[in-house]
Formats: sequence, C-alpha cells, structure tokens
Amino acid sequence: MKEQILLIGGGGHCRSVIDVIELEGKYTIAGIIDKKELIGQDVIGYEIIGSDDNLQELFKECKNAVITIGQLRSSDIRVKLFNKLKNIGYNLPTLISPLAYVSKHSNIEEGTVIMHQALINANAKIGKNCIINTKALVEHDCIVENNCHISTSSVINGGVRVKDGTFFGSNATSKEAIEIQENSFIKAGSIIK
Repeated sequence: MKEQILLIGGGGHCRSVIDVIELEGKYTIAGIIDKKELIGQDVIGYEIIGSDDNLQELFKECKNAVITIGQLRSSDIRVKLFNKLKNIGYNLPTLISPLAYVSKHSNIEEGTVIMHQALINANAKIGKNCIINTKALVEHDCIVENNCHISTSSVINGGVRVKDGTFFGSNATSKEAIEIQENSFIKAGSIIK
C-alpha cells in the first residue's frame, strides 16, 4: 500500500503538484491543508481537510507532507511552513515528475519538487524546499541553495550558484559561472550576466 502525503496549500501550484504526485505514483494524497474557511472544499478532486492548526493532530495518521504554496516575491511563507512541519516531525520527500530528466549524478534535497519537463544535469545540487518548475533547465555543476523557485522555462547555465531564497523568473537566463545573491528577485525574461 502507498504511503499517504498531505499537501500544504490549495492554490494553483497545488494543482500542478497534484499532477506530479499522481504521475509519480509513489503516494496517495491524504488531503489538503489551507485556510480554516476553505475546509470542506476541494481542489481538483482532493478535499481540504484542515488548517495549519490541525497539523500536529494529522501527523498521527500521516507522516509525509509537501508544501504546495508557490513562491513569487519571497520565500518567507514556504520557509516558515517547512520549519513548522520539520518541528512536528513530518518527512518532506523529494517529488520528481516522471516527465522530468534528473541526472543520476545530481543531488536533490528534501521537500523539493521537480515539475514536468524540468532538466537537471550532471553534478547539479538542489537544496531543500525548492520548486524547479515546468521546463526549467539547471545545467551541470550548478548549486541551487534552499528555498528557491526556479520558474517555468528558465535557464541556469553551467557552474552558477543560486543563493537561498531566490526567485528566478520565467524565461530568465543566466550567464555561466556566476553567483546570484541571497533572496534575489529575477524578473521574467531577464538576462543575468
């Protein structure tokens, strides 16, 4: 029998992660955690079963969770949730779409979700609690630190270091072998030199 997993956040990013979980086939979705006033509603067929206040109680039944809130300007909410879940004792597995390519010579840490058609090349290192979104390319020898969102169709070229908390916008492209500072906000379509 498959292990269950709780989804933390019921917005648009949650719908995309549901698709990854269903395709990957490793977990059964136990339910979604969102605001109290949304309990009882559903997100593409999965019920919102509680709020943050219920996480301690739900841990008795379900040991796995994934943060399904997206990240735009800041990673603060995702960091706070990650720490809260870890303090309760939740396991935050890495979720990888079967439609992504992830080199066996790469390393991906807990709580990170690799979306459809993302490409992670050899010797790339991806930290904790990251989103590597649809069609993003993380080239060889890159380091993406914790709590980053590498957005749709973006390109991080070889040897780049993306520091904690960075949002790297859709279709943005970096030059090779540069360092992107902590908590950077890279606009969609940017060229980073």
